Amino acid sequence: METPSIIERSFQGWKIWLGVAIGLLVAGLMLYSSITATRFIEAEKGKGSYRWEDRNHNKHIDLADTHEFIYDSNGTYRKQTVSDALRQIHWTPSSFLWIFVALCCVVGRDFFYMLRIRLLTHKELTWKASFYVIMLWEFASALSPGVVGGVAVAMFILNKEKIDLGRSTAIVLITAMMDNLFYVLMIPFVFLFIDSSTLFPDHSFGSSSVQVIFWTGFFVFLGLTIFLFTSLFIVPSFAQHFLGFIVRIPFLKRWKTKALSTGENIEKTAHLMRKEPFIYWIKVFLATCGSWISRYLVINALLQAFLQLGLLDHILLLGKQLVLWLLMRVSPTPGGSGIAEYAFGELLVDFSQSALLLASLAIVWRLMSYFPYLFIGAFLLPRWLRKRA
Repeated sequence: METPSIIERSFQGWKIWLGVAIGLLVAGLMLYSSITATRFIEAEKGKGSYRWEDRNHNKHIDLADTHEFIYDSNGTYRKQTVSDALRQIHWTPSSFLWIFVALCCVVGRDFFYMLRIRLLTHKELTWKASFYVIMLWEFASALSPGVVGGVAVAMFILNKEKIDLGRSTAIVLITAMMDNLFYVLMIPFVFLFIDSSTLFPDHSFGSSSVQVIFWTGFFVFLGLTIFLFTSLFIVPSFAQHFLGFIVRIPFLKRWKTKALSTGENIEKTAHLMRKEPFIYWIKVFLATCGSWISRYLVINALLQAFLQLGLLDHILLLGKQLVLWLLMRVSPTPGGSGIAEYAFGELLVDFSQSALLLASLAIVWRLMSYFPYLFIGAFLLPRWLRKRA
């Protein structure tokens, strides 16, 4: 496992500004691409000016592929941009109310993260310090591919806040376990109300592939949760023995030192955390639930602002978001950029026939839940590093 000194060197001088610049550039390009996107929609009789031609011979009408639509005064399709879709939105006092609720959910997500980090540090971190930790943690996650996340950076940040390396490791491991536990508990709950064919409709992009990714990811997270729970609460030496056994495989021997170090840290974490009372873990898990529920309710509130949704619609929307979150986690792009916006429209097409409305809402969603952390982090990080130098 990387030590703080190694991580710290990656935050010195030009490296930090290069990372910030790349992150902001990627975010800006993705935002520009989303805003300037053009799609085609079926036109009312006599109002179309384009016809569809299956140029790639896949027998599928891709409304976002401009190469497949040919200008024709008698066509049955017409162009529509994001700005067109936004002008067609019927704004009401209810719309503004639900957008405000969505913003409150964004704030609630970070509040519960701050509460959790204070609980895990036994309130050694002040609210101000917790704010810095969470914002910089989110900033690191936004700049990292979904499959990487900001784990190493989180340990560095906590260590700089005078939490020793062993406890920093413990806190990061506990947050990972709690996040995964919430996810694996939510999946069975969702399937009490909706079936697989509804969650993965045939018209969704690569429906069968998405199902494979979803269930593979679910069982990976379930396995990680069981592994961490067993190591932290039942058999503290389990992780070290298990990882030691795994690295005996020839092509994994190069990671033997890191694996054994990780196992040792997990064992130390277990001895630290097993002293905590049961009510302590209940509080930590409730804070985790609060942060994730707030995260999901952002999209629920945004769609409610422009669409009429019932209780079952909101539960279905929750299930769709579980799929969306998993796709973002396996994305190779920073913060899931590109994948998140595309998957948003494809997975939520059941809620609106307007692809451009969904594309517009995807932009609003990312403006609320992703881009702010890039700008906040870029502003806070240099100040924080100077104070902790």
